Amino acid sequence: MRGALALLLGLEEDMEVVAQVAEGDKIVPVALKIRPDVAVLDIELPRHSGLDAAAELRAQLPDCKVLIVTTFSRPGYLRRAMEAGAMGFLSKDGPVDQLAASIRRVLNGESVIDPSLAAAALSAGPSPLTAREREVLAAGLGGATVADIAAKLWLSESTVRNYLSSAIGKTGARNRTEAARIADERGWL
Repeated sequence: MRGALALLLGLEEDMEVVAQVAEGDKIVPVALKIRPDVAVLDIELPRHSGLDAAAELRAQLPDCKVLIVTTFSRPGYLRRAMEAGAMGFLSKDGPVDQLAASIRRVLNGESVIDPSLAAAALSAGPSPLTAREREVLAAGLGGATVADIAAKLWLSESTVRNYLSSAIGKTGARNRTEAARIADERGWL
């Protein structure tokens, strides 16, 4: 998908695709070297999310504007993208000419948000989870034990249990696996 988008955007007379990056942890180093005007990022990338990369880009390369293009239309992702400093959030399902127009608008300092995603985000409300609760749930997504999560996050096992218990209550889940699934589906992780 990345290659096809790059090829089609490269056909635009006023655009030049200066880099394509497959892993999230490579985005910021490449951007610091190339210094693009606009970075078009996906959310789900190997080794580092596009949302994390967007926040790092805004901090380290503030002149680079970020546009998130995703297949994940979860309302929480839109909210997190805006918090990370992205100026746009679009579905990959849209036509390429719409993407090109959105890149131009973002370059000119405008915010561009898919209307259906904006409506869903407003109706969903903010995430009830704290940053640490999200971190603990995310660390347990792959079936990690409490001990594994504690070791990974440098927390005690009882502290991890407290965060999990709080997250379970806030999501209305029956257990931590269900809490993680609910939070992930709503785009809170």
